[in-house]
Amino acid sequence: MSAALTKSLSLLLLIAIGFLFQRKIKGKDQREGIRTIILSLALPATILIALLQINFKSDLIIIPIMSLGFNIVIYLLVDRLPLQPIFNIPMNQYRTLVMLIPSLAPGLSCFPFIMEYSGQGSLAMAALADIGNKIFVLIISYTIAMKWYYDVNKEGTEKGGIKLKEVLLALVKEPVNMVIVAALVMLSFGLNYQSFPLTVTLSIDRLSVLMTPLILLFIGLSMRLTWEQVKTIFSFLFFRSGIAFGISGLVLCFFPVSDIPTILLIIVFPQSACSFWPYAHMAMVGEMESKLSVKPKDGGTFDQHFAMNVLACSMPFSAILIMTIYASGDFFAHIVPVFTCSGVFLLSAAAIALLSSKFLSDYKPDNLNPSASSG
Repeated sequence: MSAALTKSLSLLLLIAIGFLFQRKIKGKDQREGIRTIILSLALPATILIALLQINFKSDLIIIPIMSLGFNIVIYLLVDRLPLQPIFNIPMNQYRTLVMLIPSLAPGLSCFPFIMEYSGQGSLAMAALADIGNKIFVLIISYTIAMKWYYDVNKEGTEKGGIKLKEVLLALVKEPVNMVIVAALVMLSFGLNYQSFPLTVTLSIDRLSVLMTPLILLFIGLSMRLTWEQVKTIFSFLFFRSGIAFGISGLVLCFFPVSDIPTILLIIVFPQSACSFWPYAHMAMVGEMESKLSVKPKDGGTFDQHFAMNVLACSMPFSAILIMTIYASGDFFAHIVPVFTCSGVFLLSAAAIALLSSKFLSDYKPDNLNPSASSG
């Protein structure tokens, strides 16, 4: 058995352990505690180490710009294509998909594999790319959510809730972003990781070690798969993945790269799972709608229960796909397999869509309304 396959199986085993551990960690607060440790401690420590060990150049600004461009392209495709009537799903669920599908959560689905297979240099590039993604999920997604909120709710919205400046403040306060800014400032002054006292570096190293196992366990804990719900979700995930392969192939065509870790980074980063941040915006909109004197029709602007199912399906889908790409060695270092995968995934999405629209009637509002199921 190859070393890459052995490593992939060991990582999958951690996901399986997390899935089997769901009975022990049932509460939302418990899972949120694990997520907080990942995003506030383990992941920032890992990114700090990676960033402080590279030679930063001003031309690297193209990396977050390209990442943001990917988010925008996927958003425009999902928003403009007539996918809602094809799947015959309620409009609030379609808005939910438009919010989630373009977003990326590399910290929870991509970074651990980049670190395990490609090392800290590639991880540093991925951290820079995530800056562009953060602009999309924190600012642009918020703007989209508020636009739809005002479109759906014609009355009682003048008092409007959270301001854009609060989202910008959240962007600044997020630990990962604080670490990225701090690392870039240190690099601009010629400082690196060895500039810290030994006691500090040892503590950061130990926090970094926690990242991969915690994230893989969290993916397993987050899985909530039922056959009735995954069909439409996976069709959109296949569609998203096929477009991502196509965009990666085009980038490799126009910006030829010979370094295999960099090639694989260009391919796997867009395959990251959907981000939690759009869900946070949707939850905020739901709370605002609950306070309106005139309740919104058709379940509100978004379907939060459906959003959680999308997130739960997206994480293992992306993790397994990214591990498969890395385990294949240098197979994806060539452009032809990348474009081939793009076509296969798009055809798979179309096949699921045709079967779903012809034989199935998934995602009826009554089936997804928590209040209806609880009586």
